[in-house]
Amino acid sequence: MHHQTLTWAGGPLQGTAHLPASKSESNRALLAQKLADGGTLTNLSEANDTVLMERLLGQAATADLLDAEDAGTVMRFMTAYLAVSGWRGVLTGAARMKQRPIAVLVDGLRALGATIDYVEREGYPPLRFSGGQLTTPAAELAVRGDISSQYISALLLVGPALPGGLRLRLTGPVGSRPYIHLTLNLMQHFGAQAAELAPDLVAAQPGGYRPADYEVESDWSAASYWYALVALAPAGSSITLPGLRAQSWQGDHVIQHIMTALGVATEFLPAAGGVRLTQVPLDVAELLAQPLDFTDCPDLAQTVAVVAAALGVPLRLTGLDSLRIKETDRIAAVQNELRKFGADMVEVAPGVFEIQSNNFAVNGQEVATYEDHRMAMAFAPLALRGPLTVAEPQVVRKSYPSYWRELAKVGLA
Repeated sequence: MHHQTLTWAGGPLQGTAHLPASKSESNRALLAQKLADGGTLTNLSEANDTVLMERLLGQAATADLLDAEDAGTVMRFMTAYLAVSGWRGVLTGAARMKQRPIAVLVDGLRALGATIDYVEREGYPPLRFSGGQLTTPAAELAVRGDISSQYISALLLVGPALPGGLRLRLTGPVGSRPYIHLTLNLMQHFGAQAAELAPDLVAAQPGGYRPADYEVESDWSAASYWYALVALAPAGSSITLPGLRAQSWQGDHVIQHIMTALGVATEFLPAAGGVRLTQVPLDVAELLAQPLDFTDCPDLAQTVAVVAAALGVPLRLTGLDSLRIKETDRIAAVQNELRKFGADMVEVAPGVFEIQSNNFAVNGQEVATYEDHRMAMAFAPLALRGPLTVAEPQVVRKSYPSYWRELAKVGLA
């Protein structure tokens, strides 16, 4: 299927939407469970990245060639795991993965004693591992904080398996900090001694993990698209999302606060849990007082940019640096696609982007998705304002395989 055409019959949006489980939690829990050698995980993500991570962890004992495909977390977490487990073989990935830098992580693991070589281009996958045990005594590594937090999480996760533990000194500004906190919380749940000792210092003590059971929370990044749908739907719209917690370890739970201003109220439901989203009037004065900083929640930027454009809110966004090295250059992709609807995301100062929107209209445009699941899901809610076609809709399998089915259940099809 190369196109998904979406239309809306009108009237308020109502219903319950099934969310995928958190991929970020699932992949960290899988690695902690593996290193703990036990425990039961429930509500694991069905996303391709998590299925792949589980498979590669299982195959590592017998295979000498592993393929992380297009999954950044899998490539980074497996690199760290394979290094500490003394594996011998080659870890490769899709063509796009071979363009995503991994030198920061490899340099760190080499400093801990790992023997890792680049098979093709220096600094990029594929990687050859030549076994050997990491026996470095108490190590402290300096790691740049402004690159992907996945490098930091990958090193932290294997820290308890090192004979001397691991201290990471984060240099420069630190992006995506909630993902580091998520990693530490899950490590502690599995019995590891790990903590943030200072804003620029995180540490894991030696001593490994203990088996534990864990139920993965639903994914707040996926919930963001339902916030967008309620924001753009007719008055009186309301959607229920099961499986979300008021006390969440996921950084993207901040979507509930951002979207309050853009017309969506969040009510946490007792008993079974989850939230009910209800459309409320816009209240953007405070939101427009200063740029909204996405440093800690980069996966929400596309969603919020599209909603602001459709609502004609001249929102300013900052902290988008990491978007350039995601599945695609997400800044350029959002700009290209917004222009089709009469809007734009213009850099008005270094690193500050403003949503500019006049005569915004949805009337049959086709949205390109750039091999990026979040482009497909962030632009689909515009179908509540007019007919819309999404190219290559299967990209959503990366994080939310049932997305189109869930939209169809509430009448967006």
